[in-house]
Amino acid sequence: MSWEMPGPAWLFCPADRPERYEKAAAAADVVIIDLEDGVAEADKAAAREALIANPQDPERTVVRVNAAGTVEHMLDLDALLRTEYRRLMLPKCESAEQITRLADYEVIALIESPLGAMAVGRAVMVRNAIGVMWGAEDLVAALGGNSSRHADGSYRDVALHVRSQSLLAAKAYGKFALDSVFLNIADLEGLAQESLDAVAVGFDAKVAIHPSQVPVIRRAYAPVAKEVDWAQRLLAEVPNHRGVFTFEGRMVDMPVIRHAERIVQRAQVADSAGYAS
Repeated sequence: MSWEMPGPAWLFCPADRPERYEKAAAAADVVIIDLEDGVAEADKAAAREALIANPQDPERTVVRVNAAGTVEHMLDLDALLRTEYRRLMLPKCESAEQITRLADYEVIALIESPLGAMAVGRAVMVRNAIGVMWGAEDLVAALGGNSSRHADGSYRDVALHVRSQSLLAAKAYGKFALDSVFLNIADLEGLAQESLDAVAVGFDAKVAIHPSQVPVIRRAYAPVAKEVDWAQRLLAEVPNHRGVFTFEGRMVDMPVIRHAERIVQRAQVADSAGYAS
């Protein structure tokens, strides 16, 4: 994969609302123009026409097509031939074959079904898979359930399992991992806590459903000055030692060094985008 992710705050935008495209692009690091769940069945054709007629920066745009095996999926692919977009999100992804059939595109596998959760490791091994996202609501519906979260807003165990499985599969095969959406738009504190957890466990970005969520996600991914200072000083000390060493009372081995490198990397992304802490 040659694409360098522009930043950690991604935003869905319905394809049938082209007047929102540029606003979404101005707000977020990456815009996911949605031809699937964000568009009513009756508006799918108009959404494809809007996608074609309102081109956006292909380096900062991903298109979520409809699920493989549907008529809408094939119509989406026909429409994409008339655009410059070459990165897709494949919803309800359940096999490697579904991704390899999209050989002309770089594909983000969206894991949101029981079969998809079981197959994610095999699916993302293929060359044109570049990332993994997971989704809780379709997953729980497919299981016959009615809620992915407890009353306090925390995820139920089955959702956490698929979240972890998707993250592990992505990282095992060198792909990026996107954390799922946070549906309670008004609960910015809950979003902040979930975003901080996404950072802590290694998700490369989190996806928003409303522009108001983007600054919250960016703040979570931008390390504070104290973290950056520690990471930079630790990395400066590495050439002075062979193997494991002690730094400020803490044992430092390769995982700690990698952690420091990741902090510096996140700081650089935040600084270049103008939202450093």
